[in-house]
Amino acid sequence: MMINGIKGKICLLPLLMLSSMLVGQTVDSTARFSIHGQTTFIEQYKLAFKAPYTGNNSLLPSYESQESVTSTLFAGCRLWKNASIWCNPEMAGGSGISKALGIAAATNGETFRVGNPSPQLYIARLFIQHTFAFSGGRIIQADDINQLKGYIPLRYLSLVVGKIGMADYFDRNSYSHDPRTQFMCWGLMSNGAWDYPANVRGYTPSVIVTYGSPKSEYKAAISLVPITANGSKMNWDIGKARSLTAEYTGRYSILGRSGAIRLLGFYTVANMGNYNLSILANPLSPDITSVRKDGGTKYGFAINAEQALNDHSGVFIRASWNDGHYETWAFTEIDRSLSAGYSTAGDWWHRTNDRLGLAWVVSGLSVPHRNYLAYGGSGFMLGDGNLRYALEQVGELYYSFSMRDGIQFSGAYQMVLNPGYNADRHGPVNVFSVRVHLAL
Repeated sequence: MMINGIKGKICLLPLLMLSSMLVGQTVDSTARFSIHGQTTFIEQYKLAFKAPYTGNNSLLPSYESQESVTSTLFAGCRLWKNASIWCNPEMAGGSGISKALGIAAATNGETFRVGNPSPQLYIARLFIQHTFAFSGGRIIQADDINQLKGYIPLRYLSLVVGKIGMADYFDRNSYSHDPRTQFMCWGLMSNGAWDYPANVRGYTPSVIVTYGSPKSEYKAAISLVPITANGSKMNWDIGKARSLTAEYTGRYSILGRSGAIRLLGFYTVANMGNYNLSILANPLSPDITSVRKDGGTKYGFAINAEQALNDHSGVFIRASWNDGHYETWAFTEIDRSLSAGYSTAGDWWHRTNDRLGLAWVVSGLSVPHRNYLAYGGSGFMLGDGNLRYALEQVGELYYSFSMRDGIQFSGAYQMVLNPGYNADRHGPVNVFSVRVHLAL
């Protein structure tokens, strides 16, 4: 089934709304079970801009409109005390503008680099979680997405095993993390230079260990990576391919306002190609896939800070870096990234459940990566056939209007400068978005 035109959207949305309402009902008040659902529809419009040339992986200079839809069921049950199992069937379809090519910090975080835009059904997450309680009291936890209502310890050791989304656990931020309700740009929903392990749709089998306390949290994970860059099949030979991630979270308070800082590091081994070697092998038309070999590595670091300003608003800043010698493997073609933004609820204008956000992200490449693109090489997202390097910049402004509990309607504007790091295709590129999100 393809999603095409206004007629298709009118027919599809009522079905999605109904499905979300049905799956959102809590089936058991004893908190042995938890069932929630979400549906998100995004339509984006890109105005035409001038470009002296366009490559196979370029952002198209012509006017475009594209749409995406996801629907997810979050179902789980308690196995025994402090243990639960979760399954998240998901349907996703549609496409990003220019098939999510040509912009490193792509504009729609709900889209993937898949060849077939027709809606597909798959298992997004399937995992078991067990929490080991330490002394120090406990607090009540509300029923939520992949979260059972009940008491949880203040100090604990948690083990998660199964297929998960790494961004569910790492690099979290209260003001900029969820493209379904917050900023939609890829460079704002996560640290751009964190090439986090995932299949083409953003999920991977992993083992995550967390030690948590009221003031701090320590996490470590080992995850599978795709057999090929941005691939759907995972490499189960962890002796040759794997990704390690570690993160520290420190919580604090300034003048009674909460804040948090997160420090993240990652190290990935996979069958990657080296940018410099690909240029040496073929200076006229380098091909990163021709020099792939086992033992390719990528490592990097990220910092992520958030600070509440009052009861309804806050700010955030993120910065990340990776070494950039080997090709991007899973997330997006960003080797350096800096982002900052502001988010507020609508209390000031008597719309408490509304949300307004403004943010900016600046992305860059390592020298080997930019040389590879300048010689005419292509990655899985970028490749104009030439490159006059400049930092890619994306600004985003969104307003989320709460129509009723669980239903949000958003409008957003994004301005892109130097898409794909190319000053020859400077722009600005103007992108307008409409988003409908249902959660129950």
